[in-house]
Amino acid sequence: MESAAEPRVAEQAGPVEQALYEVRKKIYPRAVHGGFALWRWIFVLLTQLVFYGGPWLSWNGRQAVLFDLAARKFYIFGLVFWPQDIVYLTVLLIISAYSLFLFTAVAGRLWCGFACPQTVYTEIFMWIERKVEGERLARMKLDGQPLSLRKVTLKAVKHGLWIALALWTGFTFVGFFTPIQTLGREVLVLQAGPWETFWMLFYGFATYGNAGWMREQVCKYMCPYARFQSVMFDPDTLIITYDGERGEPRGARARSADYKAKGLGDCVDCGICVQVCPTGIDIRKGLQYECIGCAACIDGCDQVMDKMGYPKGLIRYSTENALKSHLPPQGILKRIFRPRVLIYTAILWAIIIAALVTLYQRVPLKVDVIRDRGNVMHDTDDQEVRNVYRLQIMNTQEIARDMRISVSGLDGIEIEGKSAPIRVAPASSLMVPVRVEAPRASGRKGSNRIVFSVEASDPAHPEAAPLKVEEKASFVIQ
Repeated sequence: MESAAEPRVAEQAGPVEQALYEVRKKIYPRAVHGGFALWRWIFVLLTQLVFYGGPWLSWNGRQAVLFDLAARKFYIFGLVFWPQDIVYLTVLLIISAYSLFLFTAVAGRLWCGFACPQTVYTEIFMWIERKVEGERLARMKLDGQPLSLRKVTLKAVKHGLWIALALWTGFTFVGFFTPIQTLGREVLVLQAGPWETFWMLFYGFATYGNAGWMREQVCKYMCPYARFQSVMFDPDTLIITYDGERGEPRGARARSADYKAKGLGDCVDCGICVQVCPTGIDIRKGLQYECIGCAACIDGCDQVMDKMGYPKGLIRYSTENALKSHLPPQGILKRIFRPRVLIYTAILWAIIIAALVTLYQRVPLKVDVIRDRGNVMHDTDDQEVRNVYRLQIMNTQEIARDMRISVSGLDGIEIEGKSAPIRVAPASSLMVPVRVEAPRASGRKGSNRIVFSVEASDPAHPEAAPLKVEEKASFVIQ
């Protein structure tokens, strides 16, 4: 009878609702000090010095780093890049990708733990939070209290500082694309353009939301790197590991207790490694995709080991093979130079060297030849044929240049009027109409190959060797 009643009870219960995602539990990371924490702050200072200070540097009377999208020019110190230089952006992306592969194969998620903007700004926002609301227990207690004047005041101060930093970050970001001094004057008088205003608010909102509110959710669910990092790991990749053989069985004990006589390992089960983790994982459960490699758990555990008088390194950077085979540090280092790493390194250096050589040999003069389609050719009175072209001359250097244009490829071919030197301003382009004449008998009917030569000299330094660029074109005879 009881077994027959059970199905009827289940039927009356109806369908069971199941959440498609886990409800977020707020993480209160505990402050930690140590060698890796120091390195994280060093990278915070370096990256923010470059980011916030970059737009304010001057070079040749202009902003040193400026991506002028409206003029389609990228200024990077003494170099000026045009849309035709898109290959350098491609090479930069390839170098970044291979560097990520190499660093991941050697030592896991170093980028995520120390230099990723999400990690850097989360670290800054958490520092502000600690200064305003206190350490971990104080923040937990504050969030658990009912609304009060003190709670509202602390929250308002914290979010006010967050918003101010986020808006300054958005302003700095736009300052890489609009001259930051001009942008600053426009913002002060509330006359910034609609696009500048939009991107300042958008980037500021993204910084405030990602670093202040979402934090570890970005790393766990939004960043694709966490999902495919495992394909770049191998048993000799340095990762943050918990030495279970040494630490288990874990358990609390007094500092003076003979824990080995009780059959305990070195882990005192204090939970510090979990409390300091920005993603809230327990590294003692093994490598998890949520781990960003920040090494906060190493610093936290080492502090506890010091207090207990135990050797450091219960949680440390190690490899799967090192744990299994009990390899010493020297053995771990020897396995770093394995075929996979050597191949990544060789490819990366080959690309870097090729890019630097190409950049060094880059000719700062570009010429595009465009036929005048409205007036392809016509005969002149003296039985010569004339073709009309437009030459776009681009001076990518930040000095004015005198340009001389000549043409060759057919007997008697010349530019009408014997072109005089043309002055092209620094880092600018000029469209020059050119009429080319040649005797009808100098070529065959149809298309004939000719070559335009553009020679650039520096009027301020006449002794310097001129630059010369040649561009092919077609001369039509009918």
